[in-house]
Amino acid sequence: MSGAARGTLGWLAAGVLVAAALELFTVGLFRPLEYRLLDVFVRSHAARLAPDPDIVLVDIDEKSLARMQDIAGRWPWPRAIHAELIEGLAAQRPRAIIFDIMFSEPDRFRPESDQAFIEAVAKHKSTYFPLVRLDPRDDPRGVPARELAGLVGLIPGPAADPEAQVALIPPLVLPPEHWRAGTINFLEDADGVGRRYALRTRMYGWTLLSLPARVARDLGWTLPAGDDMVLAWRGRAGEFPHVSYSDLYDDFNRGNRQRAADEFRGKIVVVGTGAAGLKDLRVTPLASLHAGGEILGTALENLKNGRHMRVARTLWPALTGLLLIALLAGAFLRNLDARLTGAGLMAGSLALLATAYAAAGRLVLLPVLTPLAAAWLFYFAAALAAYLRERRSREEAIAQFSRFVNPHVVSQLLERGGLEGAGQTREVTLLFSDIRGFTTLSETRAPADVVELLNRYFTLQVAVVFRHGGTLDKFIGDAIMAVWGAPLEDGDHAVHAVRCALDMADTLERFKGEIGDIGADFDVGIGIHSGPAVVGLIGSDQRREYTSIGDTVNLASRIEGLTKDAKRRILVSRETVARCRDAFDFESCGSYKVKGRAQGVELFEPKRKPT
Repeated sequence: MSGAARGTLGWLAAGVLVAAALELFTVGLFRPLEYRLLDVFVRSHAARLAPDPDIVLVDIDEKSLARMQDIAGRWPWPRAIHAELIEGLAAQRPRAIIFDIMFSEPDRFRPESDQAFIEAVAKHKSTYFPLVRLDPRDDPRGVPARELAGLVGLIPGPAADPEAQVALIPPLVLPPEHWRAGTINFLEDADGVGRRYALRTRMYGWTLLSLPARVARDLGWTLPAGDDMVLAWRGRAGEFPHVSYSDLYDDFNRGNRQRAADEFRGKIVVVGTGAAGLKDLRVTPLASLHAGGEILGTALENLKNGRHMRVARTLWPALTGLLLIALLAGAFLRNLDARLTGAGLMAGSLALLATAYAAAGRLVLLPVLTPLAAAWLFYFAAALAAYLRERRSREEAIAQFSRFVNPHVVSQLLERGGLEGAGQTREVTLLFSDIRGFTTLSETRAPADVVELLNRYFTLQVAVVFRHGGTLDKFIGDAIMAVWGAPLEDGDHAVHAVRCALDMADTLERFKGEIGDIGADFDVGIGIHSGPAVVGLIGSDQRREYTSIGDTVNLASRIEGLTKDAKRRILVSRETVARCRDAFDFESCGSYKVKGRAQGVELFEPKRKPT
């Protein structure tokens, strides 16, 4: 690969790496797509896991709303209904009863019902309730944090502001001494999907625990260090262990109960609203309508079992992208086939996706979309650059070789992928054709006329060379040098060269007829020799030409020079005769001394076989 191509590849790699770094550390355009891809992995693994049976949802579903209407009326029900549920559940000694229902306003029309609820909660200390953290802009109208600390579990930190005020909505139905509460902030990401649950809310140096974190602390579970956790799901949406609220309420009020008396012993019970009309449905990786009670139950399950998802640090996808681009750059620098490189990248992409899928099963989220997008972007950019470079090289080859060979040969060269390289030794046949009488012609004619005459003659003779599959090597003054057997292989190179020479002689006669009297002294000598020669692009970095060099070339030129002494228009060497003896008749012209050779060279004049 040339220095310019290496430079282009380096700039492409640098540009893609910078774009990937911006995406990973600042922009985040691919983040929603990354989330959705990881959601697929998480959902697949979750479907294979059974939810923890020790956490049960008592669900206020559509069935419960319909069944309880005759007993409790329309929602919201009197709090005495929930008091009866608490009494029934508490009798089975669950570890905790957690309401995912707000109790922020007293019932002005049924105060006795609220009182029954308060008495049940006061009797059973394992009941917990949600509270709402209002917009921080409302904090100046809130309650001093130091007054709320012992009521809602606000924890002061080293830098806690003693004068801070916070705006909260606690379960106001209950007296403050029974506010065993925490926030229920299920956190949505930028794409509107909730994947994380808040553990702590920090305000002016104070810390407020979420409802699942508050329960976990009271039950002695270890809390993760962060302010939130990415939920690790079990089962599909709707598969969380649950009991219909109305079924449970009915059984608690039967004289002869049908459900097990220890159904909830040692368990954590979440009372939630799963009915669509109660609007406690969220978007999660598992479903677009996921009941809030199941989400809260999942957070509790994660804390109970010490299992939650961990997101790999941003450095991981950054290093992955760097490695992929480095490998691709190495492949392009070594001029590997772009299709093979693409296949390798595809295999690597599948392996990386499989790794991310397996990691999700081990509760680790590995972002792979951005490094893969960067790798594929670099691949296509580098492949396009290589294609354009090759196309430009081919166009240059066309421009160069169209001067020397016919279009058919150029097409064959391009189909074959260009030249096989410089400096190859080939068996070829060389033809030299020099004009006789040119000096006299140039002395008697104007320069412009001479040039026009030569151009017309060369045009005719080059067409003959091309017609016989030859390659025009160069013009040497008023001489033509042509070669057969390169750049394309030609098993009959000697036959084609001799046949071309005979046609060139015929073309000369027609040309002389065209130019009239001035062609009386116009003639040519043609020398042909076959043998090995070095062929290829030869020259400087600024200019190279395809040519042939070696003793075969020199001898062909010497033979052309002997045509005048032998008084023959065409002479060929014994080596050429040996390669095309059956195609022509040859007349021996004797041996001639050639400069640079100790022994004479036997020459022959070719003639067409009679038809």
